[in-house]
Amino acid sequence: MGIKRHIPNLITLLNLFSGSLAVIFAVKGNLVLAAIFVAAGIFFDFFDGLAARLLDVKSEMGLQLDSLADVVTSGVVPGIVMYQLMTKALPSGGGLGADWNSSVFDIQIKPFALIGLLIILASAYRLAKFNVDDRQTDSFIGLPTPANALLILSLPLILTYQPGPFISELLLNEWFLVILTILSCFLLNAELPLFALKFSDWSFKENKLRYFFILSCIILIILLKFIAVPLIILLYVVLSVFARR
Repeated sequence: MGIKRHIPNLITLLNLFSGSLAVIFAVKGNLVLAAIFVAAGIFFDFFDGLAARLLDVKSEMGLQLDSLADVVTSGVVPGIVMYQLMTKALPSGGGLGADWNSSVFDIQIKPFALIGLLIILASAYRLAKFNVDDRQTDSFIGLPTPANALLILSLPLILTYQPGPFISELLLNEWFLVILTILSCFLLNAELPLFALKFSDWSFKENKLRYFFILSCIILIILLKFIAVPLIILLYVVLSVFARR
């Protein structure tokens, strides 16, 4: 029992380690590697809870540790990535693209791009709410931070591997990024009931919505690759609203 109860926490720490590596790459501007390590962190985030349930070793400390890891992997990294995208989108020179220079810290910052860091604040608030909200045991209220992280991290992957004149122009438009940031912060903390991919059993009758969603995800990814990710998040929200009604 002694070793078994630590297994979920070790998996959670792998999530935190992956997120920490993603922070380094995001700060350095390597957004593709940042996306890869965020995906790894989300993978571990899914399996730590699963391991806790299978081993029957769920604990309050594990819940808190999980949220702390998610703040980094699914909060800090998407915020930095959004800041980096806004920095690329903003024109150089005056106006919105003006730099704030600091000779003390030897850095250049575009103040307007700091709007992207609101994602970090909204994610931390959403995770804190989750820990004290007893309504979210079998479903979610507001977009889960890992889903939001995948949405934001899909942008640099689309720009790198599926560029196109319209797509690149849209994803590197500063006002589109501002709107997406505000929408992201809203969805994270909205009173919006969303279904969870937690199976109490494997029957089709009880899980037909989940099976339909998973099948749709597979088809969209095969057909559209990284462009599928924003569509999957949209489908997730729409299906949740439909199922609720």
